[in-house]
Amino acid sequence: MNKYFSSAIAVAAVLGLSACNDYLNQEPEDKLIPENYFNSEANLRAYTLNFYTILPSHSNNVYELGTFSSDNGTDNQAYRTASTMWVPGEWRTGNGTENWSFGNVRSLNYFLKNALEAVEAGEVSGSEDLINQALGEGYFFRAYTYWTNYSALGDWPINDDVLPDDKEVLLEASERQPRHKVARHILADLDQAIKYLPESSSYGKNGVTKNVAYQFRSRVALFEGTWLKYHKGTALVPGGPGWPGNTALLDGFNIDTEISYFLTEAMNSAKVVADQFVNNLVQNTDTPEGMTAGFVEANPYYCMFCVDNSGKYDEVLMYRSYNLNYSQATQMQAQFQKNAGGTGWTRGMVNSFLMRNGLPIYDAASGYDPAWENQGVSATIQGRDSRLTIFTKGDNSIISLGLDGNSPNLYNMNWLFSADNTTRCPTGFAVKKGQGYDYAGAQGNLQSTTGSITFRAAEALLNYMEADVELNGSVSGTSDGYWRALRNRAYVDPDYNKTIAATVMAEEAKGDWGAYSHGSYVSSLIYNVRRERRNELCAEALRLMDLRRWCALDQMINTPYQIEGIKYWGTVYNDPNSPLAIKDADGEYIEPVVDPDSSEGNMSPKENSLYVRPYQITKANNLVWNGLTFTRAHYLSPIGHDAFVNASADKNDLSTTVIYQNPGWPIEGNVGASSLD
Repeated sequence: MNKYFSSAIAVAAVLGLSACNDYLNQEPEDKLIPENYFNSEANLRAYTLNFYTILPSHSNNVYELGTFSSDNGTDNQAYRTASTMWVPGEWRTGNGTENWSFGNVRSLNYFLKNALEAVEAGEVSGSEDLINQALGEGYFFRAYTYWTNYSALGDWPINDDVLPDDKEVLLEASERQPRHKVARHILADLDQAIKYLPESSSYGKNGVTKNVAYQFRSRVALFEGTWLKYHKGTALVPGGPGWPGNTALLDGFNIDTEISYFLTEAMNSAKVVADQFVNNLVQNTDTPEGMTAGFVEANPYYCMFCVDNSGKYDEVLMYRSYNLNYSQATQMQAQFQKNAGGTGWTRGMVNSFLMRNGLPIYDAASGYDPAWENQGVSATIQGRDSRLTIFTKGDNSIISLGLDGNSPNLYNMNWLFSADNTTRCPTGFAVKKGQGYDYAGAQGNLQSTTGSITFRAAEALLNYMEADVELNGSVSGTSDGYWRALRNRAYVDPDYNKTIAATVMAEEAKGDWGAYSHGSYVSSLIYNVRRERRNELCAEALRLMDLRRWCALDQMINTPYQIEGIKYWGTVYNDPNSPLAIKDADGEYIEPVVDPDSSEGNMSPKENSLYVRPYQITKANNLVWNGLTFTRAHYLSPIGHDAFVNASADKNDLSTTVIYQNPGWPIEGNVGASSLD
């Protein structure tokens, strides 16, 4: 499986598979696949192997940190520039068929139809176990393909048939189904996947297994259950006021029944995985440097995210491996070990981590001293949840061990001011989660083979806990065990009730969008479950998904939010006489330049805040100077203009289209959303 990407490309070339064709332009599969193709286990596996490429993995963007940059643009991580998602009117509909393609669904429908018929007829040669693995993969990848569309758009067409090249049939099949039905269809496909998938894949942990399918099933069910709960009474749920769907498709839909169903399913699926790993989570030795001299592993929990072979850790259910022999590599470690990768934790993210005694930093008994912020990053994060201290680059922390494993290189805070906007740390809190130590991997052509984790078991514990609390309003004995296991590993007092009692929502809301749902504070219990999820899964590409399903962005409709980072003004960093003063490569103090009316500034004005405000350094081409804002239409993505043209009986009359746009979005191209507020 080390070479699955090169193999998948070859299979795609033979089969003509594509993820970007739509229903109306797709070449019929039976014109591309050789006769009797589905007669061997090897061919079935070759077909499904192609679809591993649709799973998330490290990007090849030279200036990013792979998947560890995926939370950029949220309250967790700040990117060098702000997303148009936070500028109503600037995120615009596409002119093409954006978010409306069916190539993978059609190819997987074709595979499942033909493969199942061949298996039933006894026409497939080879290992029965491997035949079943391919069938399970087919169902899993169809579920995943539906997920990527449904999670972005909500309502989505459901079709498991191989459709004829008949426009009327294709138009009818394009009708969008209510989102809860799509979610149920995904769960049903995953049930079939679980039926066929093995406990251990022939591809090792590069392959899909029963546990992977169970965990993904819990994610889907939790997503829909909480979406329906928190968006209830809006146009973004079936039957809500202004919902554009066909009410005839609701079939006696009861939203409370659906919420209960999905949250229950989330618990059931998550428990299968969580029970296996609650007492077998990867050990955290609380060592800030994950490796020591000679590349000796010092902290397994840290190294799980940065080594090549992520699969050696039990907690990792699935990951993508990279192999230079097959021209597979990324450039992420060059960023980790040389600079900051253009991203940084936000102050809100850092402040969400508890002190080790289980108290929030604002609690008088926590032991936290606000004066620590004047002394630098390492001082600021002392005494905190281990996940913060090991995954944040402190002052002079080791960022590589050199070519020989014995020549440590230290992080320099000058990346706060780097002239290269692509690599600077916008907030000063540099991300260390995923950073390796082998500098040889960042040499030459900047090749890195750090594994990319696709699923890990800790999410199952969090999924169960959240679904349990959302459904039942309290922490069950099972959730109690899961929660304590996670806090113990993080070196935080496992008594979460102590934390809940000390939680002040007005304080938490200053830096955590998850403190809200639909513009109001959630309970302290629900908030602390969300806090645990935020802290455990930081930089793992799930934050925006969570904020959307929680309806946790409404508060920004009328109240812009300012992203902040480290405290800079009045600290050791801007004191030329301090040993921690920020200096350039030549050892010269970097003088802060405050000039927001030009592009020459390198620091936000002191009068605005003593803390770094990455989006208040310059006003030039800056639409978020006054803060990030939101409109409710942005909870869902828009469908591109040409999709409505293709789905119209008369392409010159878009009133004949059989599909509808998401609430607030126009069908015209290059136009922003209107307000749903």
